Amino acid sequence: QRYCRDVYRGHLASVHSAARNQELQNLARTYTRCAPWIGAVTSCQAGQWKSYWEDSSPWNFANWAPTHPFHFVTTCTTLSTRDGRWRSRICFQLRPFICQY
Repeated sequence: QRYCRDVYRGHLASVHSAARNQELQNLARTYTRCAPWIGAVTSCQAGQWKSYWEDSSPWNFANWAPTHPFHFVTTCTTLSTRDGRWRSRICFQLRPFICQY
């Protein structure tokens, strides 16, 4: 997120529709086989687990893989280039990422 903000003056991508999810999956697939970061974070807030977008846009779409998101530690989210599903990952992993600006 910091790199997107500091270098591109943007944010990690937020996804608000199945069409946009597919578009980003196809884009990522042209550059890498590794699932890139998108801008969704899941954390415990006031005793409840919630997912939200880093850019503060509304949470109005989700495409989680089965058993995701995880609800035991704050996680960031990857977009699978294989199936387009989202998966919770520990935020400190080095991965490709998709910025929007």
